[in-house]
Amino acid sequence: MPDLLTRIFRRRRDDGLSCRELVELVSDYLEGALPADQHSRFEAHVAGCEHCAAYLRQMRETLVLLGTLPADALSREAEDELRVAFREWKAESAR
Repeated sequence: MPDLLTRIFRRRRDDGLSCRELVELVSDYLEGALPADQHSRFEAHVAGCEHCAAYLRQMRETLVLLGTLPADALSREAEDELRVAFREWKAESAR
């Protein structure tokens, strides 16, 4: 049986998006690449979900901070570790 966090993450809100779907769309949203209908659903979800609103704030803050780092500030090993961690997280959240 999925734990509480997993059930919340997969729950679909009235706006038609689950929190998981929002996480998958956040990059496109921040880049202004979402179609108008998805953009509206994304914003409606964030307006009604404190957890996703916090996630969006964190992503914006991360982008601001990363914009101040030189391109070579992250070692190749650190990049590889981040990729592995993201893949594992994505696989785990899909269960």
